[in-house]
Amino acid sequence: MQRIDDGISSVIQRLLGHISFHVTEEEDRAFIVASTKCPADARETASLLYTKIAEVLSERGLVGVHERIFGSLSVEHEVLSARRQAFTSFGISPENPVTYIEGNSPWGKGLAGVIIHAVKADEIWTVMDSGLPCGRGWRLNGVTHLVLQNIQAFDSRTPDHISQSLQARLMIEHAEWILRGNGFSYKDVVRTWFYLSDILGWYAAFNKVRNEKYGEFGIMPGPGDRELLLPASTGIQGETPSGAACAMDLIAVLNSENYTRKLSSLSQLDAFRYGSAFARASVVRNGSTALIEVSGTAAIDEHGVSLYPGDIRAQIDCTFDKIDSLLKQEGAGLVDICSATVFVKRPEYAEVFWKIVTDRGIEKFPAVCLVADVCREELLFEIDGEAVVRKGLEE
Repeated sequence: MQRIDDGISSVIQRLLGHISFHVTEEEDRAFIVASTKCPADARETASLLYTKIAEVLSERGLVGVHERIFGSLSVEHEVLSARRQAFTSFGISPENPVTYIEGNSPWGKGLAGVIIHAVKADEIWTVMDSGLPCGRGWRLNGVTHLVLQNIQAFDSRTPDHISQSLQARLMIEHAEWILRGNGFSYKDVVRTWFYLSDILGWYAAFNKVRNEKYGEFGIMPGPGDRELLLPASTGIQGETPSGAACAMDLIAVLNSENYTRKLSSLSQLDAFRYGSAFARASVVRNGSTALIEVSGTAAIDEHGVSLYPGDIRAQIDCTFDKIDSLLKQEGAGLVDICSATVFVKRPEYAEVFWKIVTDRGIEKFPAVCLVADVCREELLFEIDGEAVVRKGLEE
């Protein structure tokens, strides 16, 4: 695995001290993670970051297939304008789908960071929904992938002021409708991200809707089921520019049963057993590498009980240990994580997180750190991630 470190160009040199920039490249894919660590002008920061991102994509012949921006809603226009200008200057279409989620930096309002998954593929296309781009598809080594972004209940036919639960139902149905229109089904979904406004106020209701829809799709585990069909997932606090109660991104792999499998944790209860319908991780095999999609993980034990209430250090260490144990099932570890999103309940916890990262010897950890509520009031920390590991040639 090759990492291209900070400070390669003069663009990044200008930002040293308050910008972290990581590129992790493995064969035909790369993950770009850019984040801010202290106050800076949002437009200037976005311009410099996206210039560097565009340089990387252009120089390496990569195409972005999943792009998420985390920042204050108040700077969305400035950030997207800078993105458009930088991409256009490098001949990259700025019309490619992007998900913008409110993710306040620990230091306050502004741009928190950007995460991009990019590929070199045999074929890449844009997925459309009612004439608007909503995702990307690509074929690599004979495997067809699809990413959908910023899927919500709302479109021109959706009435205003519908309930949060109904929005969640319509959002999932909307995603399933797009999947079917592109030859996929929800059974092919290997990873979801759910961004929920006021998560602590209605997470139980969201889970009820998701469980019901997944039951209809035939992927909810039954009493005697031994095969886990649920996707990996993150469910976290996140406001959208539209004001919707919820939005989602997903990754699907056509005929996923041939290329993917879902992981349970040896040290955590399967989440569906306490009402949250997701697997602890999904593994997607492609050629000689595997992509491990690690679900949002917090300090929860083998009985589904939250651990170390009020102790941020213990919760972070516990969460890292849980993820490391999960990755070891695939011969990987924390050093193989190539993109991550870190959620802390209070701004001051970010410094604790980065200190622990350094103590564990992974100080160049590629993550965007955000202030957000987790799904339980007592949980102070959550992290999700993606890891790429070499698995040997397919048989």
